[in-house]
Order: sequence, then C-alpha cells, then structure tokens
Amino acid sequence: MDSQAPPPAAATDANTSVMCQLVSPEGDHLGAALYLPQNVGPPQLQEIVNHLLHNEDKLPYAFYIGDEELSVQLGTYMQQKNANVEVTLRIVYQPQALFRIRPVNRCSATIAGHTEAVLAVSFSPDGKCLASGSGHKNWVLCIAWSPDGKHLVSGSKSGELILWDPKTGKQLGFPLMGHRKWITAVSWEPAHLQAPCRRFVSASKDGDARIWDITTRKCVISLTGHTNSVTCVKWGGDGLIYTGSEDCLIKVWETSQGKLVKTLQGHGHWVNSLALSTEYVLRTGPYDHTGKTYSTAEEMKEAALARYKKMRGNAPERLVSGSDDFTMFLWEPTISKQPKARMTGHQKLVNHVYFSPDGQWLASASFDKSVKLWNGITGKFVAAFRGHVADVYQISWSADSRLLLSGSKDSTLKVWDIRTHKLKQDLPGHADEVYAVDWSPDGEKVASGGKDRVLKLWMN
Repeated sequence: MDSQAPPPAAATDANTSVMCQLVSPEGDHLGAALYLPQNVGPPQLQEIVNHLLHNEDKLPYAFYIGDEELSVQLGTYMQQKNANVEVTLRIVYQPQALFRIRPVNRCSATIAGHTEAVLAVSFSPDGKCLASGSGHKNWVLCIAWSPDGKHLVSGSKSGELILWDPKTGKQLGFPLMGHRKWITAVSWEPAHLQAPCRRFVSASKDGDARIWDITTRKCVISLTGHTNSVTCVKWGGDGLIYTGSEDCLIKVWETSQGKLVKTLQGHGHWVNSLALSTEYVLRTGPYDHTGKTYSTAEEMKEAALARYKKMRGNAPERLVSGSDDFTMFLWEPTISKQPKARMTGHQKLVNHVYFSPDGQWLASASFDKSVKLWNGITGKFVAAFRGHVADVYQISWSADSRLLLSGSKDSTLKVWDIRTHKLKQDLPGHADEVYAVDWSPDGEKVASGGKDRVLKLWMN
C-alpha cells in the first residue's frame, strides 16, 4: 500500500466520526490523530495498527481506553460513556500473544511422596519437567532451573546449595557451602549472556548474596553490603543483579567484580519480592511455546538473545519491589535511582510480585486476601481480584499473559481472567494452605504444592 494513503477505515466526515489518537503501550503516538467512523471496532483498529506499523505478518492487538479494554464499536463506546465527541479519544494498542492458552480444568495427578510441606514448585524452561522442593532434613526453600534446562539448583534452610542433574534426578557432587544461614532465593545468569549456563546467584538470611560457578563449584563473588537478611534476588538481562533485603533497600550490582552500582531507597519496611519485566524470557531462555529444541549452546544463546531483544524492544528493563510496608515501587534502575511509580492500595504486606510474560501487566499477591493488577509500564492500578478468604502467597502467569493463577492459605488455587477482571475458575483439592504455584512455560500444566505435603498437577 502507498504509505501516504489513509489507513483502512479512516473517515473524513467529522459529524459521523470520532477523532482518535493511537498510542503505543509506552505512550508514543502512532501517526497523527485520525477521524474514524463510529462503526469501527477492535477488528478494524487491528487492521489500522498493522497498516501503520507496516507489519508484513498481521499481528493481534487489544485496545484500551483508560484502563478499560475496548470491546465494542467506537459509537457504542461513546454512547455508553456519554463521551464528548469533540475530545480526541486516546486508544492504547497492546500486542497480544499469537497463541492462546486454555484454562486448566482437571487435576491429572496428586503426588504424595513428600514427607513435609511442599514449599517450592518450578517447571523447566521447556515445560517438560517439574521440580518440587520440600522438607527433607534441611527444608528446601527455593529451587531454580538454569535457562538452558541443563541444571537445577536448590537452596535449603541449612544454607546449603545443591546442584541436581535433571535427567537422572541425582545430586551432583557435594553441596556448595558458604552461606551461614538459610537460602532465600536463587537466580541464574541469563542464557543470552552465557551459554551453556554456568553461574547463578544465591541470596541468604545471612545478609549476603553470592555468585557461584558450577564448573569450578566455587563462590566466585560475594555481594556484601546489606545490613539484614537478603530476601530476594534477580539476575537481569543487562547483566546486573538486583537484591532486596529486610534492611528496606534494593541494591544493584555488576557481575564481573561484584561492585555495587546503586542503591534504590524508598520502602519503609522489608522488601519481600522483586520482579523483572523481562522475567519470562530470562527464565525460559531459548524455549518458546513452539517446542523447538537446540543442538548446540551457541544456537541456544542466539535464540535466547533474539527472544530477549524482541521482548525488551527499546524500553529499559523494569523492576518492581513489593514490601511489608503494603506498597510496591516500579523502577527503571538503568535510568534512575528514583522510582517511576509508587503503587498503593494493599491493606497488608505484599508477599509476591510478578510481571506478565509480555511485560504489559504486573500482579501482586498480598496477605490482605487480594490479588491486584497494575499496568506494567506506568504502574497504574487496574483491578483487584477478590475471592480468596485468606492470605495469598504466590501467583503465576499463563504464557500468553491472558490468565493469572493464585495460591492461598485458604487451600485453593484460583485462575483469573485479565481481560474481564473476573474469576475464571476455582481449583480446589488441597487439604491445607497452598504455598507454591507455577504455570508451565508451554501453558499446558499447572503445579501446586502446600502444607498438606501433596504436589498437584493440573492439565487443560
């Protein structure tokens, strides 16, 4: 098409049309404002956006006015809202996943081998394997797969880190020792920075984070500077490590020598949880929903880099922190030490924060029994999901960013619909508190573990 030609469905008669400005999720205008006929709805807007972006392959988009998804024609919307036709309508277009995840609806397995509560569950990057952590003699508190899927590490209450071979399920060598108190979190170096994956970082109640090299089986760098327990750690896509602590601070470290780059201040109580906008692609490395496999580490690294770049775009990596002070902060640490937004509304501590795989949304789980949804770019509040009758411990997203899973002290799992902001389904079955939930990266399975010592697997 001629680039000067008006996009499909553009109108010229101001009396029967609505003046619209299409805007990217980051707030950039897509071309000039357009007069669009009142009978234009999401399908026509999709055509217009694909045309203006010169997309050779037509991509799906959702459209938002304010924080509400547009699901009707413009004329109907204007009537429903009694909106002023003289004012330009700002319509945000958001890219959608090309694939769609179906909700899980049946419990396909109840695995009762654990002798203590199941505190951690995690699917492998390709979604084919599941690891769970429980209380053997030292209580496994956290588990993490390397993004290339070749290794698994678990951290325990005794301060030991154990490497496992996922193929055999056997422990690899002796535990890695160095932390003086229990391990709170583990995060691997992203596959697009290093493949095969060699390094991971551990956080501990002893106040330190440590970088380990699995080939030498040694701690190569100690990140010291927090004055209290380090509760959470993330290894970012730019090669920086982020640590959150009970000293109310978030520290940013470079990873070649372990130098402190900056400190992010603002919380009035413990930092409980950190999330990165790129987390899904960092966790899954080269693996996506197509199930493609790789024969060399170099291929993996290239695929992981391509996925990371596509997800990041030109925007900086964003970080969110959730705290015992009931609030969250949205940061762009590479740009500024000041938070981009302060997110308030929870009535009790924020236990878990998590970006959607596409980075457009952010969810938070709180001991106030609610899950809240926020705009992942601006930090603006979008909706509250209510239905749990006790503390919400953990949340997990479906790979297409359309569904959100929550696990609660009330012994249930719930699946929420991001588009309608409503409960999609209840997954009862646990006899006691649900501590850990994970939605597999391939979208086909959900795992949950809890106080009843049972690991459950749900399928769609």
